[in-house]
Parts: sequence; C-alpha cells; structure tokens
Amino acid sequence: MISFHSLEDRIVKQFINKHAKAPPANRRLPVAETFVPTLRAIGSGQKGEPDEVATNPRARSAVLRVAEKLEAAA
Repeated sequence: MISFHSLEDRIVKQFINKHAKAPPANRRLPVAETFVPTLRAIGSGQKGEPDEVATNPRARSAVLRVAEKLEAAA
C-alpha cells in the first residue's frame, strides 16, 4: 500500500498491525479464542531515495508498506 499523507499511513499501519499481531490480553479474563493472523507485515515503511525525491518532489511524502496475506485456517 502506498500512502501519501501521514493520516493515511497511520490507518494503513494500524490495519496491518491489527491483522498481524495478537491484541493485548487481560490476564484476569478467560481466553475466549486464539488469535489467527491473516496478514504478515514485511519490513517497515519505506520512503523514497534522496535522488528520487530530488527528481520528483511529490515523492517525499510517499510511504510504502507491505503485508503478505496468509492462508485462512481450515
């Protein structure tokens, strides 16, 4: 996913984290069900190289985030 604004990037980052990491558990509550991730985050946000930003100023705010879709549990 490529986002061009920080608010868009935040939404993308939260979506990937929600589907890739287990939510924090409360040790006082019983475990309802186990977490099965549906995405795997690959790396962190990548920004454009300095030479690319020099030739294309609009690229300075672009952030690329990659996630791999995992197979559904049977």
